[in-house]
Amino acid sequence: MLLMGDVVLLTATEAVSPLVPFSETQVKLRRLLVDKFRNYTHAELACEAQSVVLTGPNGAGKTNMMEALSMLAPGRGLRRAPRDAFGYRSPVASQDSAGPAAITPWALFAELETPEGPVTIGTGADAESPEASRIVRIQGAPSSQNALAQHLSVSWLIPQMDGLFIGPASARRRFVDRLAIAFDDAHNGRIVRYEKAWRERSRLLADGTGDESWFTGLEQILAETGVAIMATRAALIADMNRQSAAMDTLFPKVNALLQGEAHQLLDAGLPAIDIEDRIMHMAANSRNAGNVSMPGPHETDLVMMFSGRSAAEASTGEQKAVMISAILAHAQLQDERLGRPPLLLLDDVAAHLDERRRTHLFTLCSALRGQVWYSGADEHAFAPLSQNAQFFHVQNGQVTPSDASSRLG
Repeated sequence: MLLMGDVVLLTATEAVSPLVPFSETQVKLRRLLVDKFRNYTHAELACEAQSVVLTGPNGAGKTNMMEALSMLAPGRGLRRAPRDAFGYRSPVASQDSAGPAAITPWALFAELETPEGPVTIGTGADAESPEASRIVRIQGAPSSQNALAQHLSVSWLIPQMDGLFIGPASARRRFVDRLAIAFDDAHNGRIVRYEKAWRERSRLLADGTGDESWFTGLEQILAETGVAIMATRAALIADMNRQSAAMDTLFPKVNALLQGEAHQLLDAGLPAIDIEDRIMHMAANSRNAGNVSMPGPHETDLVMMFSGRSAAEASTGEQKAVMISAILAHAQLQDERLGRPPLLLLDDVAAHLDERRRTHLFTLCSALRGQVWYSGADEHAFAPLSQNAQFFHVQNGQVTPSDASSRLG
């Protein structure tokens, strides 16, 4: 056993014990029902541990199950899939038909224990129109996607995020916004309002229609909601930087920066109303010059720095480590600030770490007061969790409990 500050680092041969008993875990997913979702016709999981491990061959449906869990939060899930992508598609039908497989309605049902008490969440697609916006029910009553954030926060790290630092800035903005919603459930509504006003302003400029008062009204919405969006993002990044600096960890300590013309005004410490006035003035000048552009949150970019350099210049392995550090800092921040850590989904993350860092990851996650779900093809990669985690084997869209302790212990 190795010691590093206040963090206990276990060798790969030692089991990781939960530092927080399941009875004290603040957010517990007790039961999950999956019906006609992706490659699952039906699956039911009863969860009794803080750490849950899904193992099985590639293509078996592990990521699909993680995606189902991510749909318990607002949004389009961890793959950002279109509305018609979630319903069950029969492999046989896909092979026999020249066209796409038939799309079926789908449904998820979860029983949670939260600090506020038991909560049930149901979501899915209507039988009559599976391509429409998904239905949400909380405690059996119709509700909205945004209301899900009041009961459960879900964070994830998946292989598709490996290119976050070298991909488009829009992906990094979505990443920041998804993390921000955990602390401000009105943040998503502001983004929706901002994007609607932006599209309307762009359309009017392209069509050459709209009078001065119309544009001024839209630009006022863009300035007011834009400043609120940027302030929420900036507060989150500042808190995450402090959290990362305080972490005793083998993973990189990250320092995130938000870049953009409007953020320079925010960083200068100007009052919000002054920033709004400046944005409106610049928007009007740009519009009168025949340009669509204006400063705002739509131009924000996220830069992650570690060891004096940008993550965009780092190796794939280093970028993965930076992402792990950021996700863990966010989870710890939720636990400390809200008393309600996220449901954490780590899809195929352990396989890319050496034994020392993998065991260290398990130790850090075991200290969280929230449930952590792992997935991977190699069951032995999760050997340090064998005595305390709950294992499930995934094969061809079927999920069965697995007695890993007898094989890995």
